Amino acid sequence: MGINFLRGNSQAPKGHAIFIARSSRDARVVYSTYCLVPPIPMSIAKYLPPMLAAQIPSEELQGASSVAGMPIPPMLEEGNTVEQLELLAERRDDDLCDIGTVSYEEIERMQLASVSCQEYAQLYANYNEQAERIPPSSASSFKQEPLKLDDMDAEDLLLQTMSERQKLAELGKLVGMARYALGGQDMTLLQETRRRMERITSRFSEKYRGTEIIAAAVSPQEKGARLAELYLSRAYKLLDEEYADIPNIEREIRDLQE
Repeated sequence: MGINFLRGNSQAPKGHAIFIARSSRDARVVYSTYCLVPPIPMSIAKYLPPMLAAQIPSEELQGASSVAGMPIPPMLEEGNTVEQLELLAERRDDDLCDIGTVSYEEIERMQLASVSCQEYAQLYANYNEQAERIPPSSASSFKQEPLKLDDMDAEDLLLQTMSERQKLAELGKLVGMARYALGGQDMTLLQETRRRMERITSRFSEKYRGTEIIAAAVSPQEKGARLAELYLSRAYKLLDEEYADIPNIEREIRDLQE
């Protein structure tokens, strides 16, 4: 299926991404690895001891002369949930990519990690090549003209192409921005952030309780941050059909509201 960006943009990859793959036998089993594209050209062959380099076939040594992207660890590993990986990607500002399904066989998990990492590295190289074609004057003027929230045509188009999971991830990022604005008493930023959140939640099903997420995010009370986090967690549980976990979340929400 190739690479599906759950967080980030395939047209402008960051150069570092968390990869997610599900077991072809059991969709509840999640494998993951981290793909890194070095920002500076790197040759592994350069750092091999001469004695070891002499024992490696020349064709393999040539392949090690230029590292485009590397999966770390080199094999997709089990141990993290999708929710944990989503939060980790948000915290680290990584791309988050779904690379499809894979069997439990270690060799296949290693191959999928390697192939997907090279595909991601190619996307990054394409983006870098396009960025280098932009004249410096154009790039600087672009930076000096931030996107106005009143001019949302491009954002509307983007939202229409985003999956529910991508919208939730974007909403989670805006919740953090709202709490930052509250902490700094920046009412202008808070108002703009709220408008962006409302734009996203207007495209949500009511079951995700977008209104409650926004209300908690912009609440000046300290518990607002925790409430927003709980509502987002509840939304992800609904999305992943993990209904058994929802009653405990709703119970904690009620306790905070009392």
